Amino acid sequence: MFLGLLRKRRSIRQYEAQPVAQEQIDILVEAMLRSPSSRSLNPWHFVVVTTPSIIGELARSKPHGAAFLAKAPLAIVVCGDPGVSDVWVEDCSIASVNLHLAATDLGLGSCWIQIRERNFDDSLSSEEYVQKVLGLKDGLRVEAIVAIGHPKEEKQGQPDSSLLYGRVSYEKYGQTGGSIVS
Repeated sequence: MFLGLLRKRRSIRQYEAQPVAQEQIDILVEAMLRSPSSRSLNPWHFVVVTTPSIIGELARSKPHGAAFLAKAPLAIVVCGDPGVSDVWVEDCSIASVNLHLAATDLGLGSCWIQIRERNFDDSLSSEEYVQKVLGLKDGLRVEAIVAIGHPKEEKQGQPDSSLLYGRVSYEKYGQTGGSIVS
């Protein structure tokens, strides 16, 4: 059941030293490509990386929050083309969510690494760094990298008590009511 998948999914940053099977990679790619897209423009591009040395370079894409990628057997770089759609960020985000949920469904762990609007150092953005590492074509933007692998850590899903039901309004902002599904 879909809600069960959502209840189970957590960001996983530690992975077993075991490659992700090609059949699983194919399913992950299909999940991204089946993502909804505004006006069906599909502005996204994905770079699937399994070469440890390239993953290691990507793990250095920003000073904080990417180093764990070095131990992941799979990285998928989510890119978008703003020349194709003005809502490339949203479309790429939707594809990324599909990727995370497909990984969870396959028993894999995953974690989002924000690249857009982050810095590699004082003179280079994280996007520019990743663009150089991967040889991306001009104009292609990098939204994120998703680390994927067989989880080495186990995390329980978020408890119901952590859900922010107080941020849900009914009919008009600030109105409470409605039903809370459990």
